[in-house]
Amino acid sequence: MTIRFEMHPVDPQPRLLWQAAQVLRDGGLLAMPTDACYVLACGLGHKAAVERLRQIRGIDARHLLSLMCADLKQLAVYAQVDNAKYRFLREWTPGPYTFVLPATKETPRRLWHPSRKTIGLRVPSDKIAQGVLRELGEPVLVSSLILPGDDLPLHSADEIMERVGRRIEAVIDAGDQGYDPTTIIDVCGAEPVVERIGRGPVDGMIAD
Repeated sequence: MTIRFEMHPVDPQPRLLWQAAQVLRDGGLLAMPTDACYVLACGLGHKAAVERLRQIRGIDARHLLSLMCADLKQLAVYAQVDNAKYRFLREWTPGPYTFVLPATKETPRRLWHPSRKTIGLRVPSDKIAQGVLRELGEPVLVSSLILPGDDLPLHSADEIMERVGRRIEAVIDAGDQGYDPTTIIDVCGAEPVVERIGRGPVDGMIAD
């Protein structure tokens, strides 16, 4: 049976955050709100959970998942970040952005872009997402909760329970979420490049 955690969106209950993190620690799949849309999350080291996530999403290994981190210290373990990139990231995190960065050797090869050796990383500002990450103590793999054949992500716990409740271990209910995914920014080159406009504004980010 799928567990439904009913959490306050601004002041989430510590006991429930711990229990949600335990689902990931045990190799389960967790549907959770972020500062963009709902995501499906799993622990970084659980290969079986990663494969289940891909099956639910209807995506293959060529579709990259994002690594959601609690802060820039965690992010720097998995991405090559020089001083200029660090200053840029510090200005725009936390927030509803996914940053494409060169992967480090510590990053599992299955997470790399097959030709570019890059990885997508994000640092959310959402209280629940941050709470789960802090309780877990490590990043999680995430993908927007868009099911095969759908154009928009699932946006409520009721909808998630109805459509994928038997295929995941838990869902966090903090009220309805929006439909917008993160804004994707490629930070591999000398200047940042917007690859997708989503929830995060880009005014002031890109030089005219």
